[in-house]
Amino acid sequence: FLRFFFNELYLNTWIKDEWSHFYDSVYVKENWIDPLLRWQPKVQKLIEKLTDKLHNRTTTVKTLRVTQPKEFNLTVPKPRAIAPPSPAPLPVLPKRKPVPPSIYKPPKERKQLEEIKVKNIQKAKVTNTNQFRCATIKPEKREFLCRIISAVLVLWSQISCEQYLQVVWESVLTQYFEELKKQPQDLIDNIPIKLNTAAILREGALYQRKLEEELKRIEDLQQGAGDSSEFLEWQKQMRGKDLEEQLAEIECRRLQGKLSYEEAVIAHQNVIQENKKKADLLREEKAELMHLYAEKRLQEQKEIKQLVEQVMEGHKNVKQVKAKIQEYKQQIVQQVCEESGELLRQALEEKEDQNRKRYELIQQIRAIESVPSIRHKFVDLTETGGHGLFGEMSIVELRERLALLKEAQKAAEEEKRDQIIHDKQAKEQLILDKLDQISQFRAELGRAAALKQEEKKKSQSGERSMKDERILNLQKKIEEKTMERKKQAGLL
Repeated sequence: FLRFFFNELYLNTWIKDEWSHFYDSVYVKENWIDPLLRWQPKVQKLIEKLTDKLHNRTTTVKTLRVTQPKEFNLTVPKPRAIAPPSPAPLPVLPKRKPVPPSIYKPPKERKQLEEIKVKNIQKAKVTNTNQFRCATIKPEKREFLCRIISAVLVLWSQISCEQYLQVVWESVLTQYFEELKKQPQDLIDNIPIKLNTAAILREGALYQRKLEEELKRIEDLQQGAGDSSEFLEWQKQMRGKDLEEQLAEIECRRLQGKLSYEEAVIAHQNVIQENKKKADLLREEKAELMHLYAEKRLQEQKEIKQLVEQVMEGHKNVKQVKAKIQEYKQQIVQQVCEESGELLRQALEEKEDQNRKRYELIQQIRAIESVPSIRHKFVDLTETGGHGLFGEMSIVELRERLALLKEAQKAAEEEKRDQIIHDKQAKEQLILDKLDQISQFRAELGRAAALKQEEKKKSQSGERSMKDERILNLQKKIEEKTMERKKQAGLL
């Protein structure tokens, strides 16, 4: 194969032509043919070695001439008259100084950095705890708030529950302003406000809804409705019972899962025993199948021998068969020659017809190209196209309408811009009002939450874990299944 593939004649002729059908001829010449021609001498030597090895010939390898070293022709040095002096003794070095203790001590700057780091962490904690205490009332807004609240009291005094609501509002306001006096003013003013517009509006709507619900509850109490505290207490007790039942149900489920795990382990051990029995049966079936396969193999060998004998007998009549095949091939060749001649004649006629049609088409194209064409066309921009369409207009009219449309669009944009600015200012004012309202409600809710937390700490008692009969029964079943599993594991 190498002798055939690296032949210079074959590479430059038909191998190159065949490769050029799939790739560019320049690419084939530069990247494939030229490298193969460069490697041809070395490959030729390799082919000769392989042929010699194939014919059991010994190849004589030329030994390269080895370079023989020669001594340098140097002058012999004269003997010294005086012997060299003996080396001087090494000087005794002084004892080194001990390492100063400051090297093993950390620098003061590192300690200062650690202290600064601890202080920054404490400041960050304080900031994170106080970041939601925003929207507090500033001093310049307190007087305005007092005037608003007094006006609200005047309005409430005109309705039927005037005395009751006035007392409630006065008590709430006194407590609120006492809390404001207790808090340091610098801390109140330095609280950051981190709320976007949507959060402010949602919180304002929430507090407004809570205020309306509280006012409605007060009106219902004034009209003689009952208090819902007893119902809330009963609801709390029922929720506690439901929670205990849920915990008991969770414990039952956990024990049921453990019981199912023990049952699954026992079932797995039973499956292992069944698999062992099945494996023994499969081994017996395999031995029987091997015996049947050996018998079948012997029968096939006998049939092959008979077939070989029949083939040997058939070789005797090979000459007669060859003569018949030769005659049949000659007939086929004659038929193919006749058919190819007919096809060639038809192809020539079709080719002549195509050439005649092509010549006629070329003559027509040349005649069309020889006719002169009008190169310049005069256009009047004030005239319409005359296509008979509704709303047809000239170029000048179209330009005027486009100019008017641009002016109208620009005026609409200016009006829309003014409307957006007005809406933005109204929205900012609404947000400021909502922030003032949120600051009031947050203070009241914080005080109510503190009172509720104190009451909850006083009334809180230790919880007792309860176990019902189902849990005890499940634990007994789990112990029984565990003992059964250990017994079966010992048998395995």
